[in-house]
Amino acid sequence: MIETINLTKRYGDLTALDALNLTIPDGACYGFIGPNGAGKTTTIKILATLLKPSSGQAQVAGLTVGYQNRQIRPLIGYVPDFMGAYEDMVVHEYLEFFASAYNIRGMARKKVVNDVLELTDLTYKQTAEVNSLSRGMQQRLSIARVLLHDPKVLLMDEPASGLDPRARIEIRELLKELKRMGKTILISSHILHELAELCNSVGIIERGQLLFSGSVEEILKKARVGHVIHLAVAERTDAAAEVLAKVPGVQKVSIVDGDGTFANGSGTNRVVHVAFDEAGGTRFTDLPNILINQGFRLTQFSEEAVNLETAFMRLTKGLVQ
Repeated sequence: MIETINLTKRYGDLTALDALNLTIPDGACYGFIGPNGAGKTTTIKILATLLKPSSGQAQVAGLTVGYQNRQIRPLIGYVPDFMGAYEDMVVHEYLEFFASAYNIRGMARKKVVNDVLELTDLTYKQTAEVNSLSRGMQQRLSIARVLLHDPKVLLMDEPASGLDPRARIEIRELLKELKRMGKTILISSHILHELAELCNSVGIIERGQLLFSGSVEEILKKARVGHVIHLAVAERTDAAAEVLAKVPGVQKVSIVDGDGTFANGSGTNRVVHVAFDEAGGTRFTDLPNILINQGFRLTQFSEEAVNLETAFMRLTKGLVQ
């Protein structure tokens, strides 16, 4: 449904996108993540026919951006990170205005406006002024606007940006419903744990280059380099850390407080973090027995999970344009 082929965008000497090759199949929900200035918004604006690429191609439903924009626009819905509205316009007027722009008329217009209000749970706000809505409700209204013409593809640029936790949950549930409706969704976001729950696959972009594209499971597997083990003993934490540091395969040992900050005292709420690579011949499951055989009483043993946030930190360098 969405494909880019060596897509490049330059602003003078600045290369915002550098030969981006991206493929998103029909009906997929694709999470696009990267640091600020990585090229996410530029990509979405090109796909939305708002920017022209410097070179390469971008296609939506087999149609080429820059050559077939008139055919592409009825197929897409673009949700920017911040919406704009005319002053003093109320919610239903706002939606009717855009419905008329899509040439939806008469009773069909009234029905589709009511349908999107119901879908986005904004019916009770239809007579409220747009500018009086909370940030979360404005985002829902922005989504309602792009659903008026029932597009196949949704391009969403940070739709949860600046929302409080409740509003983020409401937007996430709405996106899940749109996913169930079979929409193809490209969504950029910094709220990575929600993308992991929502998206079939993700792409990581940095300095205009796609570092990785694939399923969430694949990215977690790629980011996993050895194991990080958390251990705690009843006493003599420093001595336990010294024992673990000598075990074959242990790459790094550090002691942190139970709240995750690095420890510098001798309290009992201290945890040993062990970076471990089983290539040394020892398995990470052997570590508890090693400590027990040395007379330590183990009170905690767990492996640190790799989630989308840790994968992002390990696969990117934090570089911006």
